[in-house]
Amino acid sequence: MQKFAEDSKMKSGLLRSPAERPCPPCRNSPERDSATALMADTSPYKTIAVATTFSPRFKHVLAEAKRMRERFSADLHLIFAGKQTQEIAKKFHDALAQIELPTDTAIHYEEGDPADAILHTLAREKIDMVVAGALEKEVVLHPFLGNVARRVVREAPCSVMLFTKPLVNPRPLSRIVFIADYGDHGLQALIRTLPLAAAESCETLYVIRIITTFDEARASIRADARRHEKPRLDDDEEEVLEKFVLSAGATEVPIEARCIRGNTGLIASDFVQSVNADLLVVPLQKKSETNVPLPSNIAWITDVIPCNLWVIR
Repeated sequence: MQKFAEDSKMKSGLLRSPAERPCPPCRNSPERDSATALMADTSPYKTIAVATTFSPRFKHVLAEAKRMRERFSADLHLIFAGKQTQEIAKKFHDALAQIELPTDTAIHYEEGDPADAILHTLAREKIDMVVAGALEKEVVLHPFLGNVARRVVREAPCSVMLFTKPLVNPRPLSRIVFIADYGDHGLQALIRTLPLAAAESCETLYVIRIITTFDEARASIRADARRHEKPRLDDDEEEVLEKFVLSAGATEVPIEARCIRGNTGLIASDFVQSVNADLLVVPLQKKSETNVPLPSNIAWITDVIPCNLWVIR
């Protein structure tokens, strides 16, 4: 994007040179199978739920959930925000059969406000990750989250995966963007992302650090308060990011580490679109209170969703 190139200052550190990168394994290669097996052995997700109100794209979302169920070797649950009827039960049975999922999959019916129903069921059933559709509308270049998806991202007690354009025959997640958070949870989230990226034969995993104008101003104030300290230089930022990525351990996934600078955290959305990413990964700490605001540099994800989104809690 021209605007992105003009408005942001970006540096890139390539952690593996092109000559060192293995060719992406084919769909049924031993490398891909071994990555999937590793995920199954170390899976953080034992239960994955599909949240639905039977939208026209329900079967598409169900197919995407099937892929994640297989990747993480998890049990699948369905959450329906509505009353149980024979007609609804038959729709579920037919959809599960068509997608080749067990027709005895657990279905949780919860009446009331859709967002409240989904959130209540996630907590009651102790679900590890919820999968749902994402879009409400698309304005110019920015697709916007629907109201239910927005609340699920903000308030869910578990990880969330939203699909903007789910497919009955899912495509590989070839380009993944991970927003770096240097805390312990951020590192564990990156470690969790690597096996999925490998299983999807990811062509490039971009690990980005968002640095807003506010962040730089705050750092300058701190440096002034501690006059003996030198402000962190661009090269230092890049080095810290690369050390963070390397601390996640060895991987065959091609990784690029980049520091992204802009006036707001929304610059990350522009970057995601500029590389035509298939999945955006955002680590978020679990909160004891549901109404705690998100960090300012990623708060935009509750409004704008540039591609499929994986929130790791």
